[in-house]
This record gives sequence, C-alpha cells and structure tokens, in this order.
Amino acid sequence: MARLGPRATYGQTLTTLAGADRNIIAISADLGRSSGLDRFSRELPDQFVNVGIAEQTMVGCAAGLARMGFDVFASTFAPFASMRASEQVRMNMGYMREPVKLVALGSGLSMAYLGNSHFGLEDVAVMRTVPGLTIISPADCVEIQKTLYACVGYGQPVYMRLTGASSTPIIYTSDYVFEIGRAVWLTPVRKIMLISSGTTVAHCLRATETLAQMDIEAGVLNMHTIKPLDENALEKIAQETDAIFVIEEHKVAGGLGSAILEYYNAASISCPPIILHGIADRFVETGDYAFMLKQNRLDAEGIAGFVRERLGAVVSADER
Repeated sequence: MARLGPRATYGQTLTTLAGADRNIIAISADLGRSSGLDRFSRELPDQFVNVGIAEQTMVGCAAGLARMGFDVFASTFAPFASMRASEQVRMNMGYMREPVKLVALGSGLSMAYLGNSHFGLEDVAVMRTVPGLTIISPADCVEIQKTLYACVGYGQPVYMRLTGASSTPIIYTSDYVFEIGRAVWLTPVRKIMLISSGTTVAHCLRATETLAQMDIEAGVLNMHTIKPLDENALEKIAQETDAIFVIEEHKVAGGLGSAILEYYNAASISCPPIILHGIADRFVETGDYAFMLKQNRLDAEGIAGFVRERLGAVVSADER
C-alpha cells in the first residue's frame, strides 16, 4: 500500500467497501482518476457521481444524498473542499448535520509543482470552526483504510485530510485498534513528546532516531483525529513530560497545535512548554514534495534539528 499512495489507497478501499454495500456513494468534482476513483467509476457506475468542476455543488449533492440515507464520500483537492465549498460545508454538513464524508486530497504540500493554489495548508484552520465536524488525518495508508471503514455508517459529518504522496512511509506493520477520537501511542510517554497527524507522523518517528543519537529521548503520539482531540492522551502528556512539540504539515495558525493550546487553556491544565512547528505565515516556494518538506524543516532531519534548537532555548530560559 505504501507504493499506491494515499489517493490510490482511498480509491481502492472505497471500491471494495462499495462493492459490498450498495448504500455507499462516491462523488467527485471531476477528479475520477486523480482521486483514485477511476476503477470505482468503471465497476460501480450506479454508485458514482461526477458533478464536474463544481465543488460547492458536490457538497450540496452529497448532503442531499446523505439526507436520503446514503453513505456518501465526496472528494476533491483540499483547498477546494475547505475554502471554495466552505459555505456549503458550514451549512449542509455543520448546521444541517448531514453525515457527509468529505475527503480532502493532496493536503499539505503534496501537490508539489501545482503550487500554492493547490496546497492544503489552511484547511484544518477553516474546518475546525464548523461545529460538529469531525476532522481526521490518517498517518499512513493502513490508517486510511481503517479511517474509511470507521466512517461507513458513522453518523457525523467528517473532513478526512489526506497528506503525503506516492511511496508514503509505512508506520503500521501489524494490526492495531483504530477509533475515531482516540490517539495512537507510537512510543511510550517520554520527557519530550512529539504530537503530530498525517504523514508527518512518520517523519517525527524518524526524527526521534536522530534525536536519540544526540542523547535526546523523544516519543511520538499520532493524533489522527484533530477534532475532537483525545483529551485523555493530552492530560497524560501534560502530567508526564517536560516539553511538548506539535509538528504539522499545515500553517502554524489554526492547525493541530492551535487546537491543543486551546484545549489546555480551556481546561485550565498546567502543562510544560508547548512548541509549535509547521508552515510559517507565508506562501511557500514551489518545488517537488521532498524539496518543500526539507525547505520547511518538516522532513526527519529538519524536525530533529528544530527540536534540538528549541530545547536548547527552553533550557537557557530556565537557567536565567
């Protein structure tokens, strides 16, 4: 599945699910092949709808079909799902509570040379403001499968954020329990914890190996569900760690890190320093995916370097 990439995994898994359940409908905004749904459209034409390049219409149609009792998965590129169709998401999926599963393709930086018009770097910030909307960002292709299975029959609207490109790094090599709203501990709790979601989780895991060579022991929590957050996991981390790093392939403003800070503030929980690392408040330089991760220090090497630098700053501040 790592070779397939997130979009192909989405398309193949949904085709399998829909082949066994005629209640599942896939809707695309003219992205059949790009969304991995080419096979779905050929094999299950009666369960596939292409609305054309009309993302607002797509969400409206999806909401109508969901109202009729269908299990609807609608997909398009992340910025078009979260911003071009934001009013329809707010009203049809949020206010009207229609349980549409809106799948955001190519989120983060993975659209590479297509540039800033296609990067999904503000989508979490926009979607978090919609009441009642669940936001999930799977860490690898196995977790994409598990998310899709969990979403079938799930009675709430969902924004599913797919990051990463082809050859997505593998995290899970054996089965595990996936539950919407429950984070996955990829290491034991350690004094330094990295919290992340999406394919950035794999880079965080690799970063901990580099940090270990610097005598810095760090752990990783996969917070795949960005809304609602796993409050139990966050309370445990607050009690048992010395520093929390939130790493995300998203603008720092409004993303997972903001959600975690807001939770700790609202719950009046005393916690260690929380340091956010993501995309700065700017439009990023375009290039291939690996180049952009490196440029924004979101590859394993960049994350490890960032953590080491900021830990040094925290220690220096404590000594003053």
